[in-house]
Amino acid sequence: MKDPYKNIAAWYNILIGPFTDGFRSIGLKMFPVRKGMKVLDMGCGTGTHLKLYQENGCHVFGIDRSEAMIQIARRTLGKEAKLERGDAANTPFPNDCFDLIYSMTVLHEMYEEDRIGVLEEAKRILKSSGRILLIDFHNAPPRKFKGIVSKIIINFFEFFAGKKHFKNYRQFIKNGALPSLIESQSLKIERKLILSGGTFGIFLLKK
Repeated sequence: MKDPYKNIAAWYNILIGPFTDGFRSIGLKMFPVRKGMKVLDMGCGTGTHLKLYQENGCHVFGIDRSEAMIQIARRTLGKEAKLERGDAANTPFPNDCFDLIYSMTVLHEMYEEDRIGVLEEAKRILKSSGRILLIDFHNAPPRKFKGIVSKIIINFFEFFAGKKHFKNYRQFIKNGALPSLIESQSLKIERKLILSGGTFGIFLLKK
């Protein structure tokens, strides 16, 4: 299968990091980190988000379809991280395994059935006391100038990510984005934040 990130993986953090680093920091604070906690990133990319948890004493795991991204993540996180190239809807992990599972700006890229599969898998491998943290684009009308600018930037990147990517993004927004997806899986929202003028959502969930 063709790797859509093969040619941009080396530049991904430079291009996207300035727009997403703040959301990572906020997400880190929404569910207090405990040393020894097992954390899984579904769609781990270059491992930048997992690095924050690794630095706080967590055992980190990641899965991503892109071989180019996984290679960078391995260099970023070292041998202690358990990284898999594969499908987040069909992981090799046992039931009730993780304290925290998160996905950041990944679900909107997928077909609807794949998004559902990822959340179903997350519920299977999450401990009963664990939490799911989702960070992705929100479907509310952009608020004020900040929201309009943010929406323009998002549409720019999504359009140039490719025809299939842009189509999935638009369908994700049209179908209600994360709130609709969360409701379809009967997950409970413990905390939520709507940021960047209504264009980004952060949701902390429990089973």
